[in-house]
Amino acid sequence: MALFFDARDPLFSTLHQLISNPEEHEKGANTPARSYATDRRAMASTAVDVKELPNSYLFIADMPGLKSSDIKVQIENDNVLTISGERKLQDEGESEGKYLRLERGAGKFMRKFTLPANAKSDAIAAKCQDGVLTVTVPKIPPPEPKSFNITVS
Repeated sequence: MALFFDARDPLFSTLHQLISNPEEHEKGANTPARSYATDRRAMASTAVDVKELPNSYLFIADMPGLKSSDIKVQIENDNVLTISGERKLQDEGESEGKYLRLERGAGKFMRKFTLPANAKSDAIAAKCQDGVLTVTVPKIPPPEPKSFNITVS
């Protein structure tokens, strides 16, 4: 079966524009919608491990190439842990050469976690070492059982 395209067909017209004018297509690739999609991928690709220890919760995230000042850790509404920041690409003007391929995630990222009721949100500690962010959220100790001295007669 052979396919024939009519030159007036919109699909044929679009393909012809892409082939004959690739520079125009590249300009359209940097629209705000594309930037938003890139930011969403960066947010979704920020993987965080959550670990429960006897006295605390640990949130561990890989943050390669980021400085501590590029990462923001905060508590919202007394029970929501927010980890956010932005991965920036080095501008081509800052170094020689140009990118031929970009595969590392870039853009804004944000992860939110609702903390359990026993989390002590006013004593959170965070450190970033060797590209790994570790946020420690202590637990509120459980109430000690009450003991009664009852004498049986």
